[in-house]
Amino acid sequence: MFERRDEQLVSKALKGDRKAWFALIKRYEQPIYQYGIRMTGNTHDAADLMQDIFVSVFKSLANYRHEGAFKGWLFKIAHYRCMEFYRRKRPQQSLDECPEQESEEEAPETGILSNESSKQVLSAMQKLPIAQKAVVELKFFHHFTFEEIAQQLGLSSNTVKSRLYSALSRLKLDLEVENA
Repeated sequence: MFERRDEQLVSKALKGDRKAWFALIKRYEQPIYQYGIRMTGNTHDAADLMQDIFVSVFKSLANYRHEGAFKGWLFKIAHYRCMEFYRRKRPQQSLDECPEQESEEEAPETGILSNESSKQVLSAMQKLPIAQKAVVELKFFHHFTFEEIAQQLGLSSNTVKSRLYSALSRLKLDLEVENA
């Protein structure tokens, strides 16, 4: 079946076509939700973050300039909303109050916690600083290039690479310690 390009859907949504807007939401709700789960560590915060992201996208849709892929623009907004989430939420929580990574039974719809090694990777990702976690998320889970990530995060490609390699080193160390 022919799938409309994002830019066509954006143009129609800007003209008030609700079906086009809902088609964009449907296309990206799972990737954004999964992003939220991996960035926040739980489904409740991920759902709240997803809602904030789509409200922001809706309010900012007229500012989309078609200079890059809509997906990249969407994830740039997602990153900013995630950073705001961390600023709002993290300083108020003590380490004892931070929720544990949810189990597969608590979040069956995620489909990302299918085995023990996946759980270990997600647990290790939660320990990364947000700047490194964002780069890992965009590179490995959403398959953006270094240049696309740099553009989304407002960084140089070299900084993105540096953060990725630092994150991978930390993940490797954490996973080796867990499996020792």
